Amino acid sequence: MKKILIANRGEIAVRIIRACRDYGLQSVAVYADPDMDALFVTLADEAYGLDGVRPAETYLDIDKLITIAKRSGADAVHPGYGFLSERAEFARAVIDAGLIWIGPYPEVIEVLGDKVAARRLALKVGAPLAAGSDGPVETAAEVIEFAKQHGLPVAIKAAHGGGGRGIKVVRHMEEISESYDSAVREAVAAFGRGECFLERFLDRPRHIEAQILADKHGTVLVLGTRDCSLQRRNQKLVEEAPAPFLSDAQRQSIHDSAKAICAAAGYSGAGTVEFLLGVDGTISFLEVNTRLQVEHPVTEETTGIDLVIEQFRIAEGLPLRITETPIPRGHSIEFRINAEDPGRGFLPTPGTITRFEAPSGPGVRLDSGVVSGSTIPGVYDSLMAKLIVTGPTREDALKRARRALKEFNIEGVATVLPFHRAAMEASDFIGDQGFNVHTRWIETDFAEMPQAEQRPEPAHDSSLIRTHVEIDGKRHALGIPAQLLAGLGGLGGGSVPAANGVNPVEKGAVTAPISGTVQSFKVENGATVAEGDLLTVMEAMKMETQIIASSAGTVRLVAAEGDYVSAGSTLLVIEG
Repeated sequence: MKKILIANRGEIAVRIIRACRDYGLQSVAVYADPDMDALFVTLADEAYGLDGVRPAETYLDIDKLITIAKRSGADAVHPGYGFLSERAEFARAVIDAGLIWIGPYPEVIEVLGDKVAARRLALKVGAPLAAGSDGPVETAAEVIEFAKQHGLPVAIKAAHGGGGRGIKVVRHMEEISESYDSAVREAVAAFGRGECFLERFLDRPRHIEAQILADKHGTVLVLGTRDCSLQRRNQKLVEEAPAPFLSDAQRQSIHDSAKAICAAAGYSGAGTVEFLLGVDGTISFLEVNTRLQVEHPVTEETTGIDLVIEQFRIAEGLPLRITETPIPRGHSIEFRINAEDPGRGFLPTPGTITRFEAPSGPGVRLDSGVVSGSTIPGVYDSLMAKLIVTGPTREDALKRARRALKEFNIEGVATVLPFHRAAMEASDFIGDQGFNVHTRWIETDFAEMPQAEQRPEPAHDSSLIRTHVEIDGKRHALGIPAQLLAGLGGLGGGSVPAANGVNPVEKGAVTAPISGTVQSFKVENGATVAEGDLLTVMEAMKMETQIIASSAGTVRLVAAEGDYVSAGSTLLVIEG
């Protein structure tokens, strides 16, 4: 390999670009319109526009990505995580185009990416499993029947994709219909497919995973475990390696099961096998992520192995350099730095970063996709950066984490930093009286949630005005930032699109808590609603937010389904 196209954005694109430099490869970035000035675009050796805004027309457009790979002269494609990283059809398209796919074989992605097929494989090799449906379900009625048979809570989970998207945990029968519909919507939005299956949900479980590397010569290596239990909305916030407070027998079971599943699947590349650990010690296989994980740095810090470079080596057909699970060197904790407001239920807060001052010092690593002045678009994931803190012991890592989090200063957008600072003081996480964090700990047990932050100003208009110019008789496409033309009357006599404004608030107005897309209205114009009724669902940064009526009355719709609105804009008015 000589030149790699990175089919992704943000901090993971930066991470891969740096690995390319370390390994002696050239990097090619692709970018959607809002990312034209992003850090990963400026760091790459080359960058090509994807001519669009939303994921479906940019980072999820396989034809565009393959065309740019050929145009740039890239000979390999790295998918990063999210987007197309677990889509077998993308891997197959890359290979059919004569390029090297940096990941497992397409047929392996298909088997393990289908959560139902993965469960069957796990059962075949003897991995521990909770009760689940035999295949995807098609109606909420099937969920109800499963719940009657196996009891609540039940997890409704997207059969394709990963990263916690398209998962709804149902604890009451009356929630099943809406939860099923929501899981299908999220699955379609995130992965392009809406099939969902069911699984008996272990209450108050920990989330434990095993990092694996496998070459194309049949060697499968488990690098160790991670604990990713500290989550909100099934999205991880804090991860650490090695997973603490496990017995030797539990750790060995997780290692053995992960290795057996990947060996049986014919896996190659970097991957992660995820498990749930119940409060009674029950271990249940969850899924296999056939890609690099967001939390891979904590494994790198505790093993000394660069996982991205190992992905390069495996893609080139080289054998693994080690064949035994390494003994962890210390303890590492990763904090996802998201543009979200913990005091408002972790609502995404797109906007422009006015100050980004990161910590440094012994044991501190920062993987960032932003700098001061960067804009966080509302159409992509809220992850800005990752803070990774390592120490000789878990206690040392916690002390360094508190110091580093105190030094971290981000202004312009709300962030999860206040939550991280509070969580590192929580006795449940520290573990002096036992490790009591579980996947719903934030929603159920965490009592020190920070106050809501001041709502950030809306991000500046990052759209492009597209036109054509003629240079030496040849026609060229030209994209000009809309802000550059603001007040100039546009280009060629046209008007310049304005950024979304905020409607004046009138009595009874129900306003958007976030900047995002109106996914669906649950009430019709003129309908009568009661306090507590579900009014509408918004989507921003790949997460759904439900908006509930705070009073009774008659509905007058202002926005429309599919509209992209700024935080504070009026969605509807409740009159009377």
